[in-house]
Amino acid sequence: MEERNSREISLQRAHELKSRIEDFLTARDSIPRGLSEEETSKQDEKKKKILSLLNATEEDWNDWKWQLSNRISDVDLLAQIIKLDENEIKAVKRVHKKFRWAISPYYLSLIDDNNKYDPIKLMSVPTKVEIEKAVGSTDPMAEEFTNPAGSITRRYPDRLIINVTNECAMYCRHCQRRRNIGTLDQHTPREELQESIDYIRNTPEVRDVLITGGDAFTLSDATLDWLLGELHSIPHVDYIRLGTRTLVTMPQRITDDLLNILKKYSPIYINTHFNHPKEITKEAKEACDKLSNIGVPLGNQAVLLNGINNDKFVMRLMNQELLKCRVRPYYIFHAKKVLGTTHFKTSVNEGIEIMEYLRGYTSGMAIPTYIINAPKGKGKTPILPQYLISHGKDYVKIRTWEGEVIDYPSTPSKPMAEILK
Repeated sequence: MEERNSREISLQRAHELKSRIEDFLTARDSIPRGLSEEETSKQDEKKKKILSLLNATEEDWNDWKWQLSNRISDVDLLAQIIKLDENEIKAVKRVHKKFRWAISPYYLSLIDDNNKYDPIKLMSVPTKVEIEKAVGSTDPMAEEFTNPAGSITRRYPDRLIINVTNECAMYCRHCQRRRNIGTLDQHTPREELQESIDYIRNTPEVRDVLITGGDAFTLSDATLDWLLGELHSIPHVDYIRLGTRTLVTMPQRITDDLLNILKKYSPIYINTHFNHPKEITKEAKEACDKLSNIGVPLGNQAVLLNGINNDKFVMRLMNQELLKCRVRPYYIFHAKKVLGTTHFKTSVNEGIEIMEYLRGYTSGMAIPTYIINAPKGKGKTPILPQYLISHGKDYVKIRTWEGEVIDYPSTPSKPMAEILK
């Protein structure tokens, strides 16, 4: 009888748990996913169109150097590939006078012409609000004042950034460093990189170096090999991190030659930047798998973006899809108030709601940390729903993921030396 009752209670609880995610299970089917057959088919059709217009081959498509040198940055060509009305074409031309734009052929193939507010389109194609709502700061992180040498940004005691280029495979419309993009692609000069390396070599408390830009993987193999080798040779540098969005915008970059370079300098960590489930395609997954297979841990740094992923179901699905690719959701960044990008900003409450509906509703591995970068380079500040209600000498009052408030005992043990006396 007792066993039967416990099984009945367990089945009732299982039914209750399923009911808690029925809304997600229903919504999930309406969210476009790059790994779905439907989206793959649409991408293949757009790819054929692009190859025909550019008089290119499948071999070209799979060559990252071809992808990079054939970025679309002409609105007339763009209008032949995706549907743009006259107002949209005028907007791109207006924005082009102030802010640079370019889109890799691969990333362009992900745009759905039947959705005027397609998330890929919103992240890559300029819109009039970039000019009409051109408020904000060119440098909200105050990186100008955290540059002790070379191309370094240093805001923390034991880690720093080396900015190695202003080039990307695609210039995101929400980019936090759009002030550096300019009108020409420019890799950081070798002398400036050497100055950065020398600074690190002479600063023994620095144990963690992040190579970013721009996009670190737009550097040549030879330059990456040299730079990684120099940093790897510094005894107090424990590991190197690389920041790249090419897994998302140009997965063809993950070549055998690049993998052979990365294998030489373990431990290396890579953080990438997926913002929507549509970006997680079979090509992106293959690129992630190649890196994971050589032992490179992958993390994702999403940005919370209005109209893209400020939805608890979209973010949950994306994080679950990322884990299929062996990419660990690491951060959700609250969008910074960068000049010309403030239409992407959300409220902090939206971010908190998303975090509220991740904890308990999906695995802990699919839950990143929600971060606000404090203004003027004051650093990353984690923002969490409140689970600790109050605390006293011998207890804490906590709130569970389901909203139940519980008094939990918190009496400390005696000192270990006294216990073991």
